[in-house]
Amino acid sequence: MNLVVVSNRVSRGKPNEPMTGGLAAALLPIVEKSGAIWVGSSGRVRDGNQKEPFAEIEALGAGALAMLDLPAAHYGGYYEGFANSALWPALHSRADLIRASHEDYLSYREVNAFMARALLRFRKSDSAFWIQDYHFLALGAELRDLGVTEPIGFFLHTPWPARSVIGGVPHHRELIEAMLAYDLIGFQTEEDCENFLSYAQADLGLAVHDGVILSRHGRTRAAVFPIGIDPQQFAQLATKASTHPDVSRLRRSLNGEKLAIGVDRLDYSKGLINRIKAFDRMWTLHPSLARTVSLLQIATPSRGAIEAYGNLQSDVAKLVSDVNGVHGEVDWTPIRYLNKGYGQAVLAGLYRTAQVGVVTPLQDGMNLVAKEYVAAQNPVDPGVLVLSKFAGAANELDTALLVNPHDIDGMARIIAMALSMPLTERRMRWEAMMAKLRGHTIQQWFADFTDALRECQLDRDALAPVIAEPARWPLRSANNNAPRYH
Repeated sequence: MNLVVVSNRVSRGKPNEPMTGGLAAALLPIVEKSGAIWVGSSGRVRDGNQKEPFAEIEALGAGALAMLDLPAAHYGGYYEGFANSALWPALHSRADLIRASHEDYLSYREVNAFMARALLRFRKSDSAFWIQDYHFLALGAELRDLGVTEPIGFFLHTPWPARSVIGGVPHHRELIEAMLAYDLIGFQTEEDCENFLSYAQADLGLAVHDGVILSRHGRTRAAVFPIGIDPQQFAQLATKASTHPDVSRLRRSLNGEKLAIGVDRLDYSKGLINRIKAFDRMWTLHPSLARTVSLLQIATPSRGAIEAYGNLQSDVAKLVSDVNGVHGEVDWTPIRYLNKGYGQAVLAGLYRTAQVGVVTPLQDGMNLVAKEYVAAQNPVDPGVLVLSKFAGAANELDTALLVNPHDIDGMARIIAMALSMPLTERRMRWEAMMAKLRGHTIQQWFADFTDALRECQLDRDALAPVIAEPARWPLRSANNNAPRYH
């Protein structure tokens, strides 16, 4: 299989390139080792007069990286408009933040069509296309319109919300119908997959059976593929990072106090406001913890041109200042707040330094920071992961201390518990989580998805006559009662 992987963001794999978990960090190792071609935005835009959209094509391990300049006339409406002001808030169940115009939607579709035309350059008889994330929900349909018959899969790194929430996205029906041009759609959790199937059945009136949707495009399988990391490689990074200057300076600055760490993009889905309030509450309820533990919060700015993000950056900075003003001393800063990113090599060392990892999103597809924190720990003296039950990672890392990020007092209590947890319990919890990470690696995720994509194509070819007779397939009701028929 000649695999072409497509995403909005790409990573060149430079050792010091800032990455905070997420899609780019996840895809880098599998592209390097699998020989796939990874296509994505160069970060620049172009006018309509350029004939060659690709700015650069370069080797990336055994694979290749192809970066293209997206059209200037549509980039703003595609990226800051529809993708991140309509889809992102909806996918994270923040319907109150959905903002998008009809022009934004048209730009989103134009960029998806532009990417489809560019991808024809890499089409071969044995090609398969694997599209990543919400930026390109309609890319499969655009490829089909150009005559592509090869396998096309899609993986969503974010959650997929309930029908009532996704129904708040302008043009949601047209967009989700376009998604059914994919042979395979992958989700992080069972809940995400069930929400999507429920929409296809209840809102589109389509037949659904054992995760397969029948539509005018044919058969689309929806399935769960929880994304992982390479725990062995990340553990090695953490060991090597102990001598990195940034890690060494951090350790020296602690003067014997404990450290909690949070590493996130500056995004309203990450629960930063509630997390900082929880530490404020902890120091108020447990004054003995003052001067004994500080929080290192790395919050990498993103999407600053979008109003909700600009407001969040101001709100977080003010809250950090207020908390430090109340609890701080002349020689102690409770919250160390940094607005910049770090490469994986440095992050691994920072994770290993911290006795507590705090990953408390309000909603998250998986959250690889949680998995990276666990993998980075010293097996002899591991730290404790405090994890939101609304992160997809909570389904696997169930021996973390799970919290409700909306319960400030509850989080404060559990963070204090993590700081005093005895070594025996810490090891037990860590070993159980590491067993999960070793059993669900990024390599396994890649293999599982690509194997399933091959099977979908075989099914598509073998069962073509069945597609013409959707009435024989039962529909599941929205409340999972007895099957009904279309």
